[in-house]
Amino acid sequence: GVRGDQRDVAVVEVDDPTGMRDQRRRIRGHEAFAFEDLAAIQAEVQPAAEFRYRNPLVDGRDLVVAISQSGETADTLAAVREAKEKGAMVMGLVNVVGSTIAREAGRGVYLHAGPEISVASTKAFTGQVAVLLLMALKLGRGRRLSRERGLALAAEIARLPELIEAVLRQDAVIAKVAESMAKHEHAFFLGRGPMYPVALEGALKLKEISYIHAEGYHAAELKHGPIALLTPGMPVVVLANRSPVIEKTLGNAEECKARGARIIAIVTEGGPDAAIADDVIRIPDCDPLIATIPAVVALQLLSYHVARLRGCPIDQPRNLAKSVTVE
Repeated sequence: GVRGDQRDVAVVEVDDPTGMRDQRRRIRGHEAFAFEDLAAIQAEVQPAAEFRYRNPLVDGRDLVVAISQSGETADTLAAVREAKEKGAMVMGLVNVVGSTIAREAGRGVYLHAGPEISVASTKAFTGQVAVLLLMALKLGRGRRLSRERGLALAAEIARLPELIEAVLRQDAVIAKVAESMAKHEHAFFLGRGPMYPVALEGALKLKEISYIHAEGYHAAELKHGPIALLTPGMPVVVLANRSPVIEKTLGNAEECKARGARIIAIVTEGGPDAAIADDVIRIPDCDPLIATIPAVVALQLLSYHVARLRGCPIDQPRNLAKSVTVE
């Protein structure tokens, strides 16, 4: 098994079940925050397609986690073989039981999320984030994570079904927000800290199933180019949940509002609303690391309603395949 003192570096090798290469970015931020914050383990993410071509610096001290819904993606399978050849410990995080990556990794975790028919990943992605949180929690207990915080996080993870149900009960609210968003061809998603990869995931879901050009950005990067693209009425989704940097995030939202953007704020229930927001979607109050999961479900539901209103084939978007078995 893997103990908290066995690995200096966690190298996570990511496969995107939709064939879109941005999955590595979406998991990267959240996973890195969790591993570094909870376990004091440096977490680096490499895209599977590049891993074996760059002479990766992995050896017997490293853990390589291959993340894949299908367990069959050619790039990720090649990366697993490369890592094993270099002596790294390899484990798979896959959904399909008995898949090639699961067999070749030799150890790992099955998501058991059940068949995912839609090309755009929802429950598999959410399950991957949850398992990575559990891994970071387990490793953290062998390193610097206090018992008190560990128990608090474990209790909130156990509440995830309840937290997600609270988001789903807002279906009518989210559908109403989607009505204005569906009329536009461009959108921004902004987040900081653990919510940055959630912004990337929200943008990807919207572009995949509604064919709206959407980009996710770290909110601090707004003035380094993206703000030039803002136009009056353009939807900007701002992840403004409870966090140490909420005031900075709201400041970035104000910059967008001043330029005529329509602000859709994802806020913590019971916390301060974003006063400048045109629309508000609330998520339950929980630890910022855990809040990424109800937040991502809210954005998945928003994308679903936008695609429905635009008459798009939600389960089978054009030009996409569920798994990519060629390089």
